[in-house]
Amino acid sequence: MERRTHYPNYNVLNEQEHWDDHTREIVQKRLEIPGSFQKLTGEQADAIRAMAALFVDDGRRELLDYVVKHFDSKLKSDIGEAQRKAGVPPFKDLVKKGLAALDKLAQSEHGGAFAGLRPEQQTALLVGLENDTLTLPEADGMQVPSKPFFQKMLSESVSAYYSHPTVWSEIGYGGPAYPRGYIRSELGLTDPWEARKDA
Repeated sequence: MERRTHYPNYNVLNEQEHWDDHTREIVQKRLEIPGSFQKLTGEQADAIRAMAALFVDDGRRELLDYVVKHFDSKLKSDIGEAQRKAGVPPFKDLVKKGLAALDKLAQSEHGGAFAGLRPEQQTALLVGLENDTLTLPEADGMQVPSKPFFQKMLSESVSAYYSHPTVWSEIGYGGPAYPRGYIRSELGLTDPWEARKDA
């Protein structure tokens, strides 16, 4: 896929010598993609990749794999959620049972698993979930609420995508400012290490 950026010569990783060790380790781990996932099946990973590709309009495998890694990490984490609306299942159930329900919906509407559908068919299903005009069928004994499932998949996918260093470079984000910090904070001024549009 063509790289779309105003900053083709900027690479945020060139600035990592200015980060502390802990920050550098966190950012570098975002570049590592495991050979397999611990909490997601291959079919679930494919469905997340397909959804994320539509959400962020980017089909690059390494970035979509990072989004899947983000979901897998959250699914295996024991850290609880800060808050959740009444009637919305916990993250683990919302995602895993929601993906199963999405595949059932895709099968009934288009005759195949979500990841195997054409992008326009996938988009139609996601728009239906977003607008509450389609309802996810029961999966694994649970009725997953359609709109909260869509919103969670969207927010987590976009959040993960924009936390990847490759995307930081493309949007001109300078990455962690700690411990260096920003000096020139006035409107229109940039520090020497920040991205500049190429002329």
